[in-house]
Amino acid sequence: MSTKVSDHVLRRLREWGVEQVFGYPGDGINGLLAAWGRAENQPRFVQSRHEEMSALQAVGYAKFSGRLGVCAATSGPGAIHLLNGLYDAKLDHVPVLAIVGQTHRTAMGGSYQQEVDLHTLFKDVASEFVETVTVPEQLPNVLDRAIRTAYARRCPTAVIIPGDVQELDYSPPTHEFKMVPSSLDLSEWTTVPSEESLRRAAEILDSGDKVAILVGQGAAGARAEVERIATLLGAGVAKALLGKDVLSDELPYVTGSIGLLGTRPSYELMRDCDTLLTIGSSFPYTQFLPEFGKARGVQIDLDPHMVGMRYPYEVNLVGDARATLRRLIPMLTSEDTRGREWFDTVCDNVRHWNDVLDRRAQVSADPINPEYVARALDPLLPDDAIITSDSGSVANWYARHLTMRGDMRGSLSGTLATMGSAVPYAIGAKFAHPDRPVIALVGDGAMQMNGLAELITAAKYQDRWTDRRLVVAVWNNQDLNQVTWELRAMGGAPSFLPSQQLPDVQYAAFARSLGLTGVRVEKPQDVAAGWRAALEADGPAVVEFVTDPAVPPVPPHATWEQMEATAASILRGDPDGGAVLKQGFKAKVQEFLPGRERR
Repeated sequence: MSTKVSDHVLRRLREWGVEQVFGYPGDGINGLLAAWGRAENQPRFVQSRHEEMSALQAVGYAKFSGRLGVCAATSGPGAIHLLNGLYDAKLDHVPVLAIVGQTHRTAMGGSYQQEVDLHTLFKDVASEFVETVTVPEQLPNVLDRAIRTAYARRCPTAVIIPGDVQELDYSPPTHEFKMVPSSLDLSEWTTVPSEESLRRAAEILDSGDKVAILVGQGAAGARAEVERIATLLGAGVAKALLGKDVLSDELPYVTGSIGLLGTRPSYELMRDCDTLLTIGSSFPYTQFLPEFGKARGVQIDLDPHMVGMRYPYEVNLVGDARATLRRLIPMLTSEDTRGREWFDTVCDNVRHWNDVLDRRAQVSADPINPEYVARALDPLLPDDAIITSDSGSVANWYARHLTMRGDMRGSLSGTLATMGSAVPYAIGAKFAHPDRPVIALVGDGAMQMNGLAELITAAKYQDRWTDRRLVVAVWNNQDLNQVTWELRAMGGAPSFLPSQQLPDVQYAAFARSLGLTGVRVEKPQDVAAGWRAALEADGPAVVEFVTDPAVPPVPPHATWEQMEATAASILRGDPDGGAVLKQGFKAKVQEFLPGRERR
């Protein structure tokens, strides 16, 4: 039997080490589906409930494996559905390849059924590389280059293959004009800055008395080096949300997340420092960085396209974080020459904040305080757990209450902040690490958007995982809570119930209807037991917590203007106004109580 173009696509993916493709079938990729049958499902085709979920599963797989995520969809509607997940990959700098079908070449340009101008559709999201394969000889170069570009630029790329091309007999490019041969290998490479720029950076860092370090996901491979430079500089280390798993939160000088979802010690670290070192982060909110002119700055980033933004750094070091720090550290003076006052202050602030979080979690609510749900999970997490968080108010509790330690990993949709990413991320994570427990933290809005459907995917594939634990935790407050609080705090507008109120769905019961474990928790005293039941289940589990929507995700720097705006929203008739005032006051006052005094 002759080898078809579709057969060669799958063979080449296998040669690149691709073990699964997250996708959804359609007649635009019928040739590929037939090839999957001939290839005995290698690489494995992982069927989602929706193409957007396939793309997000590919993103989750890539984030937690460090390898290429691949998704596939049919022409027209299927290709369109991929976009949101691919934009998530683009904005968070994740290598993902999309393989999509197209109508036959003979019909292109004829307004044929499901014909969409896919080049135009993908030109922004896959701006680094998108190409249509029109003849078999073109395929190796297009596919290889798409994969190499995705890895090298940490971005999504797209390969479009018309249906009739998939069915053609494959023939490789020949040794002649107008042919482009290809090769498979992609060797490892490292970028490092010049010696002169490293010395300028060392001078700036050595001159600082109050050094702050900000790390993002680009520092993930440099944990030991970040710890060493923090010790040398007597620095506190704040983390962008995508860098939450870069360092252990058990280190006394790690101040936690930064920004609106961040911690008070991270806010104070940036407010009071005189020197800023940013490693592998493009944290966008300048107002959470030091005042301009108050701190000298050095940045380290692998991508020259991303340096020099966000803050007026004096030195921008373009290079791999680990390799750059290894060259920079020997140029710094010993920690013995530095005073301890700044370092001790940072550590004291971290200890006080942990007390504050503990007190906030213990504040009574109606019926369950959402902060307590996350706080109760923290000591129960296995040291090899992978945690995914959705967008919305649940991201606040993930950012502040979960202590990264051991080999834990965690991520969310950082820059796009799309709803509905936590469950498909978790499924992607299970295929990346089938021997590790995965916990998805989800708001009820995101769960209703797409999480319920993807429970079917989890049920379908659970037997593929050596550790079958996949816990989906739902904060059920019947409110699109983060937007509700943004309405109150940013605009002084009361909650608009027609847009914000959600129906009370029985998430645990739905899980049980699929043969999964389902636990519904309605009382604070049952929270820890609910978590244990889900974590001890032999297979995917849903644990839903009925939480109070009036508990505010109070920013670490809540301004009088925001407080006044929230009060104004209540005066204008917020339907939950009394509870909002009560819970907001109880949460904020915890910051000012001494020691471990309760409420």
